[in-house]
Amino acid sequence: MRLPGVVALVAITLLGLDPAWATRLISDDEAKLPPPKGAVVADRRGILRSPKIEVISPAQPTRSPVHLQLKFEAFGGARIDVDSVKITFLRTPNVDLTPRVKAYLQPSGVDMPDAEVPSGDFLVRVDLKDSDGRIGSTIFALKIAP
Repeated sequence: MRLPGVVALVAITLLGLDPAWATRLISDDEAKLPPPKGAVVADRRGILRSPKIEVISPAQPTRSPVHLQLKFEAFGGARIDVDSVKITFLRTPNVDLTPRVKAYLQPSGVDMPDAEVPSGDFLVRVDLKDSDGRIGSTIFALKIAP
């Protein structure tokens, strides 16, 4: 486990909060927010040299907790700018998931082994930049069975 994850777990424990919240990706209240109008799953294939975001897991549909695994790939000698990564739960209003995923974020992607997500169908957007300033983005669906 990376040091930020350990620090977060210690802070949560000292505050008396349920440690399961440390891996909660989407709360029940957030899941009840209305979906945005017009949002669809999007993949930017065919755009050359822009960073690529690939959803490795979860397989769809699945049950919670899920293993959220994203793979980032930069091209042309560029590197992924980890500080530029933003993960958003598309709702009205949108919910920034980046702070919840930060401890599991690396230049190669995201590896969050036990992400708690309520049942339902949700859209998540991932945006990032590479060291050359090129933008990569994708929207993917999370289908969580009851």
